[in-house]
Amino acid sequence: MRILLTADPELPVPPKLYGGIERIIDVLVRGLRESGHTVGLVAHRDSEVLAHQVFAWPGKRSQQKVDVMRNTAALGFAARQFKPDLIHSFSRVMYLLPLLVSRVPKVMSYQRPPSARTVSYGAKLGNGSLTFTGCSEHISKRIRAAGGKAETIYNCVELKKYTFTPKVPTDAPLLFLSRIERIKGAHTAIEIARRTKRRLLIAGNHATDGEEGRYWREEIVPHLGKDGIEYVGTVDDVQKNTLLRQSSALVVPIEWDEPFGIVFAEALACGTPVISSPRGALPEIIRHGIDGFLVNSVEEACAAVEHLPLIDRYACHQRVTDYFSSTVILERYEQLYRRLAHTNGAA
Repeated sequence: MRILLTADPELPVPPKLYGGIERIIDVLVRGLRESGHTVGLVAHRDSEVLAHQVFAWPGKRSQQKVDVMRNTAALGFAARQFKPDLIHSFSRVMYLLPLLVSRVPKVMSYQRPPSARTVSYGAKLGNGSLTFTGCSEHISKRIRAAGGKAETIYNCVELKKYTFTPKVPTDAPLLFLSRIERIKGAHTAIEIARRTKRRLLIAGNHATDGEEGRYWREEIVPHLGKDGIEYVGTVDDVQKNTLLRQSSALVVPIEWDEPFGIVFAEALACGTPVISSPRGALPEIIRHGIDGFLVNSVEEACAAVEHLPLIDRYACHQRVTDYFSSTVILERYEQLYRRLAHTNGAA
């Protein structure tokens, strides 16, 4: 099949540091090529992914009206040049607008909650040619409620990039690895570490201005260098793997409905259990008491830290192998492509 993928215009594929969905697209491009498909990609002009053909977005901002218009035209041009059997968008459904009347099957994948109006309009204008996927059942339910056909295909990790570690020392640190903002719960992770008298390593980027900049300066910085709380900065893939595999648990007690959160699957790939909250997609990723603990308070989280020795790190790793590995997710997408192509008579 000839498959044309799209990424958001803000980050290259693969990303230099952060960019979860850009990593998924990179995995998908390489996997589809290895399976014998011809793959095109519309993405940031600095993308170095090994697609057969890469088209650059002229606009760099997803929310800027002029850039949206320019990118919509650019996707139309790429489709005419590439002549795909199927188009799979990980960017904006608006870019697909001129192509919705075409019978070429189209897939729109959402990594965050879509607006009901966008899904409804897309489904109606697509007239059966547009299928949606959500990165979790939490997201897919919202798509279906708005009238779209939706399948759940989880985000994934490449197991070869993570080192499974079956056992860590009893004094191994806790780890907070995410963007440092209130909804990710860095302040709560600090409180959990202080109450349980455990070391906590904090890794991730943070804002320097606005409300989140204030959060960093006033609620995180005062604790650094005290009681075993340490900020290690932003990390690349190698550093991330090292931190995850050497930690007793990933502690990211979210305060929002997380659409998926690739870092949770990355932790499990290393055998590292997760302590988080039962919100959004977390109950789909973490089995309470098996892969970690889903808690509703600092007190419950502290109890979870004490029960970490009960978690089988092999079971954590197997969870990813069975449900969130790149091999499993690539197969799910290929099955979807073949079914849609067969339905629409594509080669």
